[in-house]
Amino acid sequence: MEIRVQVSQYVQDRIAALRVNAASTAASSSAVEAEASNPSAHYQNVSIVRANAMKFLPNYFPKHSLTSLFFLFPDPHFKSRKHKARIISPTLLAEYAYALRPGGIVYTITDVKDLHEWMRSHLEAFPFFSYVDEETLRAEGKGPIIDAVYTSTEEGKKVERNKGEKWLACFRRVEVERQ
Repeated sequence: MEIRVQVSQYVQDRIAALRVNAASTAASSSAVEAEASNPSAHYQNVSIVRANAMKFLPNYFPKHSLTSLFFLFPDPHFKSRKHKARIISPTLLAEYAYALRPGGIVYTITDVKDLHEWMRSHLEAFPFFSYVDEETLRAEGKGPIIDAVYTSTEEGKKVERNKGEKWLACFRRVEVERQ
């Protein structure tokens, strides 16, 4: 979900290009390989919706339907009066906890130390999320996901080119017992 027109169009174009590339790669491979890797199946489980996730997330995802949420280099909204527009807030954490299944992971990464601390402190204070370190996630087989979080976005690549720092924080969705 993305609210900005240019960003959502860029993502839509990238998805289309990946689908075309996957189909042409499969077409040029041998018949046995083509059968094993159905080109029509590649990148069919990814999509972009131009919508305000802050308002409409529960309308798109049923309760506990997601296994992961990614907040990769979100807008830091530096001015104090704009902090309410940050993508991590107590109100929105309730929405994310609703959509994320117990055991699911929230991945956050930013190149802004203040924003990292903001996101981490809000997630740590919310009862449905528990911090999980990078080593634990790698031991659980999530290393390729973490590597992609660090390096696969345009913003992540830009930070690397500029020799900037990146701060990662991950949280597991926990089930809270009702009393």
